[in-house]
Amino acid sequence: MNPPTESAPFQMSRGFILLMAFTCGAAVANIYYNQPMLGLIARNFATDAAGVAAVPTATQLGYAAGLLLLGPLGDRYDRRRVILALAAALSMTLFATAAAPSVAWLAACSFAVGMSATLVQQVIPLVAHLAPEQRRGRIVGSVMSGLLLGILCGRFVAGLVGAEFGWRTMFAASAVAAALLGSVLARALPQLHGHAQGSYADLLRSTLAQAARHRTLREAALGGALLFGAFSAFWVALTPLLESAAFHLDARVAGVFGLIGAAGALIAPLAGRWSDRRGPIAVLGAAIGAVVLSFGVFYASAHSLLGLVVGTLVMDLGIQAALIANQARIFALDPHARSRINAFFMTIYFLGGALGAWGSSHAWVRGGWHAAMLVGGAFALGAGLVRLVAALRRERPGLPLPD
Repeated sequence: MNPPTESAPFQMSRGFILLMAFTCGAAVANIYYNQPMLGLIARNFATDAAGVAAVPTATQLGYAAGLLLLGPLGDRYDRRRVILALAAALSMTLFATAAAPSVAWLAACSFAVGMSATLVQQVIPLVAHLAPEQRRGRIVGSVMSGLLLGILCGRFVAGLVGAEFGWRTMFAASAVAAALLGSVLARALPQLHGHAQGSYADLLRSTLAQAARHRTLREAALGGALLFGAFSAFWVALTPLLESAAFHLDARVAGVFGLIGAAGALIAPLAGRWSDRRGPIAVLGAAIGAVVLSFGVFYASAHSLLGLVVGTLVMDLGIQAALIANQARIFALDPHARSRINAFFMTIYFLGGALGAWGSSHAWVRGGWHAAMLVGGAFALGAGLVRLVAALRRERPGLPLPD
């Protein structure tokens, strides 16, 4: 079976949308598998939470690096070939991760996994390009629900498999799954050649130029990064909290919290529809408020499973709705630069996640759960400040507010 081509109009079927959603979820899950298994990894290498803090941080940094260095390729080359190459690389790097002999090697492999998993950020611009304009928010929201389910369900799967069979088994199984997914995508993806011209260096310069050109992109990237930093701060601190004397629970329960949070992914298509009808700004304000509220709940729930469950649901609803709203805003900026715009946005987004993971890990060592939640809350409040400054600038353009 030959892949569809641009010469024949491509019809986005429900099956294709579901496949794209599954692809995003399956790929992005790989950068979160290590979080509920950090305790297992630390014991394997005879160290503590601070000793393995480099692992989730390296994964997030790898994803950010891949977004910046590889994300723009979809605007210049056939996105299908780029996606298939990254799927192959993801499978190989996951096998290397499963065989890691030390924390340093594991961190290096985690960085490579993060880079390869950016195939997700080739799929999303491809879908945004193929989707009819009047349905773009809804279709991108549906695909994003798959991505968000992958982030959250990935923790559940990793917690369960890691506790039963060991963390190495989890990465080896995922390597096989990535190879199988690549074979399916080879038959399903359309050829979609980019419009950008020039060398690779020109493409990277053009990516940075998108940020200089679009104030909305800068605002969305900074606010999104702060929200994702808050998100990462919570998830990195959750595993040691559940394993502490307050609860005496294992990696399986940390994974279950990911499954609980996955209920929030149901908001993604709804947020897309709301964004199509009312505009993304209304969605974004409500989403930031929900994340700020959740950290107040977390701070008060150091000994309450119910509080942690409620806070997880509220936080994930807010994070997911905010991401949909921000992507609706940036994908409307320039149809011919969507990969570059998305690359810049998601690079900054995941740099925020890496900073949140690093800050939370070290805050936990110094002050436990409450210190980590103060870090996460500060990130969430920072996102609110970015939104407030942007709103003031629109209402009173003459104000001397910083860009």
